[in-house]
Amino acid sequence: MNVLRTFDILTQLVEKYAKEDALAIKRNGKWEKFSTIEYKNMADLVSYGLLAMGFTKGDKLITISNNRPEWNFLDMGMSQIGVVHVPVYPNISPVEYEHILTHSDARMVIVSSHEFYQKIKPLLKKAPNVEKLYTIDQFPRIPNWEEITQMGSEHQDPDKLEKIKASIDQDDLMSIIYTSGTTGRSKGVMLSHRNFITNVHGTTEILPVNQHDRFLSFLPLCHVLERMVNYLVQNKGASVYYAESIDTIGENLREIKPQGFTAVPRVIEKLYDKLILKGKELTGIKKALFFWAVDLGLKFELNKANGFFYELQRSIADKLIYSKWREALGGNIKVVISGGAALQERLARVFNCARIPIMEGYGLTETSPVISVNQADYPFMQFGTVGPVIENVKVMIAEDGEILMKGPNLMLGYYKNQEMTDEVIDKDGWFHTGDIGILLDHNILKITDRKKEIFKLSTGKYVAPQIVENRFKESSFIEQIMVVGEGEKYAAAIICPTFHFLHAWCQRYGIKFRDNKDLIQKPKVLARYQQEVDKINKSLGNHQQLKKFELTCADWTPETGELSPTLKVRRKFLKEKYKIKFDRLYGYTDEPGLVGMPNNLESADPEKE
Repeated sequence: MNVLRTFDILTQLVEKYAKEDALAIKRNGKWEKFSTIEYKNMADLVSYGLLAMGFTKGDKLITISNNRPEWNFLDMGMSQIGVVHVPVYPNISPVEYEHILTHSDARMVIVSSHEFYQKIKPLLKKAPNVEKLYTIDQFPRIPNWEEITQMGSEHQDPDKLEKIKASIDQDDLMSIIYTSGTTGRSKGVMLSHRNFITNVHGTTEILPVNQHDRFLSFLPLCHVLERMVNYLVQNKGASVYYAESIDTIGENLREIKPQGFTAVPRVIEKLYDKLILKGKELTGIKKALFFWAVDLGLKFELNKANGFFYELQRSIADKLIYSKWREALGGNIKVVISGGAALQERLARVFNCARIPIMEGYGLTETSPVISVNQADYPFMQFGTVGPVIENVKVMIAEDGEILMKGPNLMLGYYKNQEMTDEVIDKDGWFHTGDIGILLDHNILKITDRKKEIFKLSTGKYVAPQIVENRFKESSFIEQIMVVGEGEKYAAAIICPTFHFLHAWCQRYGIKFRDNKDLIQKPKVLARYQQEVDKINKSLGNHQQLKKFELTCADWTPETGELSPTLKVRRKFLKEKYKIKFDRLYGYTDEPGLVGMPNNLESADPEKE
């Protein structure tokens, strides 16, 4: 059939890919599966129920939920009757919730748990449009979403539903996604059926899964990438299995042995760090072989460019080491989709060498999201790039290096903000991404930095902080980092340590501390970080090198505001939160603090890198 609107994917599932596990989730220790027909029936009941409650085309409905089949029942049920789905991240601040509740004009809110019910209920006093608040999980004396499906079962009218579905146009508003916003208040990105479906069509041939495969989902479905991939995977007839939580991904991978999953780079970084920690626990020849295989992976080139002897070594490493990595991911992985931020090139090399194909792509919420993506084979996969621009999208590089795009996946605009829409979409219809990049052979796109994040030192040299930050995040000691220096003589940074790794290092070398605040002031710890900074600085140009740094005593998380829900560093927030640290970096305050260590300080670390 011709898939033109998101709910056509569900119709196609029933007609072409009927199966017992269209969707699945593990609850109370058991995998609960929903067949294609159960999926369709539940979506229809949502449609009937909302119609019976007076919902009409254009009305808004907010969901705040973890990944689960019910999310799809609601999403498809809404889209079939033209109700606009506003999915919201579960880990944003009360101020941001309040903004979205009022700005979106939503008539109803459905949350997954009692925790979110308690968070949202007090905020409804300032959101007069919201008529009902439901939970998906069942709790005494709290309205439950099954009231909608129950009402739907009592007011079924298939002819009316089919007539409404036929009236839904590709260009109708289908969803509003509020961008996380690394600076100010989030904007409501308006997306149509055409936006999502043309992105599905543009990537269908690239994704190497089929109707016999399983896909594990754990990134929030309110994230535009996970949502589009959710549609894409279903469009190909594959089953979608939802992980219990972010903490059970490893266990779930081994249980269901999926053919693929989507991840942000931070998840892939953590996966790599776990592998390295396992390697460090080995001894003797096993440890030597493990790190020989890692080193081999870091040198991997596509198209067998390293020659016969390298490929022979790779085949040996595959049998001894890489095969065990694949087993840890279930043994069947055909593809790992990476998006949301820049992936470290070394990780793409290592995992692809180990035959765990990572396909890194690029896009924005405003582009639904995919603009380009690395494909399975050379020359359409190249490390350090985000792959070829997909077929139905056009990209142009502006004179200042900014990436501009046009295509059917470009948003309708920002909700209730024409002025901001006009700022990013010019009179010729080109969307200004805010990213800097170049186009290579085969229409391959390479991102070099965020336009707004590049800064100029007082020496006149430009620094692209993302490049420097990614280099420093390769260190096991550094969880997050923010590089600064606009208008200053040198680049410096605020560093968030990898505390579990640092704690283990301190234990190994007998360094005692009361808490993290005490820990980051220990001379031996500062000396170790200076050693790490000095080592990485050698691989950077002089103007990119960090001359000073400050450590933080707490993790950066979306809940505490330092990171966006997609785990990007929120620069404006950090500059305000750590103003004293920033002032110390450049000598603007006399308040005491330890700002890196002199280069000639003897390292207290007995470990040799």
